[in-house]
Amino acid sequence: MLLEDAVGVLTGWAAPDGEQEELRQHYLRHLAANADGMWRECRPEHVTASALVVNQSGEQVLLTLHRTIGLWLQLGGHCERGDTTLAGAALREATEESGLTGLSINPVPLRLSRHQILAGGCAGAYHLDVQFQVTADAGTAYVVSEESHDLAWFGVNELPAGIDDSVRQLVSAGRVH
Repeated sequence: MLLEDAVGVLTGWAAPDGEQEELRQHYLRHLAANADGMWRECRPEHVTASALVVNQSGEQVLLTLHRTIGLWLQLGGHCERGDTTLAGAALREATEESGLTGLSINPVPLRLSRHQILAGGCAGAYHLDVQFQVTADAGTAYVVSEESHDLAWFGVNELPAGIDDSVRQLVSAGRVH
């Protein structure tokens, strides 16, 4: 069911530029060739789902200082066997990693990001990340999960120093929506 949803989401998604279209086609080829392409066990790459969590005004983003990677990143990660949709996987990850309740997700992807993982259990594998925008209710306090050293809200124009370019691109894409 999750595989079929991913193929449907990616098939129906209108990529905003040529680079994103190339990634979309790559993801679809990967899923056509790998029945297990949604799961972390699939090597050398597998699909993941992440969430750019924004406040209601869209002026701030919630980032995690990832425990394994040591960088400020968007929330998200691996799909699980109980997930039925990519958007649902991204929303589950955002909820688990932030403790926020009342999150709402736009089910249309913002961006795609293919990146190699250099640490942890997936070291050497590539994540084919499908990135969604999630909006947080006002006044909800976040909780730092065991996957993070910290969580923090940042202004979209005040991202932390040394942030990965893929996160900067994701925040930029979120500002357009």
